[in-house]
Amino acid sequence: MGTTVFDSILFRDMFGTGEMRAIFSDDALIRRYLEVEAALARAQSRCRLIPREAAEAIGHAADTMRIDHDRLRRETETVGYPILPLVHQLTEAAGEAGRYVHWGATTQDIMDTASVLQIRAALGILRRDLGELRAILAAGARKYRDTPMAGRTHLQQALPITFGYKLAVWHSSVVRHIERLEQASPRVLVGQLSGAAGTLASIGDGGLEMQRLFCEELGLGQPTITWHVARDGFAEVAVLLGLITGTLGKIATDIMVMSSTEFGEVSEPFVPGRGASSTMPQKRNPVASELMLAAAKAVRQQVAAMLDGMIHDFERATGPWHLEWLALPESFLLTAASLANAGFMLGGLVVHEDRMRHNLHLSHGLIVAEAVMMAAAPQLGRQRAHDIVYDACRVAIDRGSGLADVLVAVPEIIGALGGTEMIRHRCDPANYLGLSGAMVDRALEASADKHAAP
Repeated sequence: MGTTVFDSILFRDMFGTGEMRAIFSDDALIRRYLEVEAALARAQSRCRLIPREAAEAIGHAADTMRIDHDRLRRETETVGYPILPLVHQLTEAAGEAGRYVHWGATTQDIMDTASVLQIRAALGILRRDLGELRAILAAGARKYRDTPMAGRTHLQQALPITFGYKLAVWHSSVVRHIERLEQASPRVLVGQLSGAAGTLASIGDGGLEMQRLFCEELGLGQPTITWHVARDGFAEVAVLLGLITGTLGKIATDIMVMSSTEFGEVSEPFVPGRGASSTMPQKRNPVASELMLAAAKAVRQQVAAMLDGMIHDFERATGPWHLEWLALPESFLLTAASLANAGFMLGGLVVHEDRMRHNLHLSHGLIVAEAVMMAAAPQLGRQRAHDIVYDACRVAIDRGSGLADVLVAVPEIIGALGGTEMIRHRCDPANYLGLSGAMVDRALEASADKHAAP
C-alpha cells in the first residue's frame, strides 16, 4: 500500500501519470545507474584505459544482472547513497572484469548523470503534452475568435473580449513554455564525470577526452566544467515546471470561476459520475481544474526547495543535494498530471455561448461606457465626455435602466455621436471588442511559424 499520493492506489493517477512514474520508479532509476556505469566502461575502453573485453563484460552484466533489491536497500541505508552498494553487485556480476567497474568515477557522477537521463525522458513527455495542449488551445481560439464575452478585472466586468482571445492568451503562455523547454535542454542535458573533487585527478591528462566520450555514449552534452555544486541546471528545470503548472493553475482558476452556477459560461467535459457529490445529485464539480490548481501550488513549494538546494558548501554538499531527490520526481509527476488534466478538460470543454452573451448584458450597457466616452471625446474633450458618461452611469445604476436609455436623453452625447442610433450602437458590447480577433490571428500565426514542421 502507498503512503503518499504519488504511490497511492487511490490517488496516484490524480497526482501523476503512469508514464511519468515509470521514468522515476526505483527500477528505472537503478537501470539508469547501470546504464551510466556501462557507458563509463565503454568510454574508458575507447580511451584504452580499460580493456575492450572488460567494457563488454561490464555492459553485459549491467544489462542482464539480477539485482538483490533487499541487499541494495540495506547497504544504501548504511552508506547513505545507492551507488557503492550497486557497484558491489555489478562488480560481482561482471566477474574478472569487475575490477574495472566505476573506474575513476565518484558517486555523484553516476547519480547526477542518471538524473539527467531521467530528466531528458521526462522533458520529452512534457514537450509532447505541451504541443498537444498548444494545438487544443489554438483550435479553440480559432473557433471562438469572435464569440463575445465579458472581460473581467478585479472580479468585476471591465470591457468585452472574445472567448477566443482568452484562449489565445493561454495559448501564448504554452508556446513560451515550449520555447523555454527547448532553450533549457542544452544547458541541462549534460553529463557529469569529474571524480571525487571534480578535477578528474583520478584519470589524469586524458580525463577530458574520456569525459567527452562518456557523454557521447549517452547522447549528452559535455560540460565545460564540473557542476557537482553548480546546481542551476536542475534548478532551472524545477522553475520551468513551476512556470508550466503556474500557467495551468491560472487556466484552472478561470475555468472554475466561469463554470460556477452564477457564471455558467463553461463546463468541464461530462463523464458519468465525475465531480459528483455524495449528497447533492445536481453537482458537477470541476475536478480536473481543481487538480491543476493543487499541482501548481505543490510544485511552487518544490521550486523553493530546489532554489534553496542550490546553496551547496564547497566542492561537495552536506545535504542540499538530497533535496533534489525529493523535489524533482514529485515536480515532474505533478506537472505531468496537470498537463493530462488540462488536455482532458480543454479538449472537451463545453462552452455555453448563450450564457456568455447573457452575462455580457448583465450591466445593461455599462460594460461599454468607455466606448461611448471615447467616441464622444473628439468633440467634447476626454474629460468632459468622461464626466457626462460617468453621471449617466450613476443614473442608470440608480434607476436600474440601460445606459443607452439614459444617454439618448443627453443632448451633448446625441450631438457628439451623431444621433440616438449611434448611441445604441456604441452601447452594444458586441461592437466594442477592440482588436481581440486580430490579436488571436497574430498569436496563432506566430505560433504556426515557430512550430512549423521542417
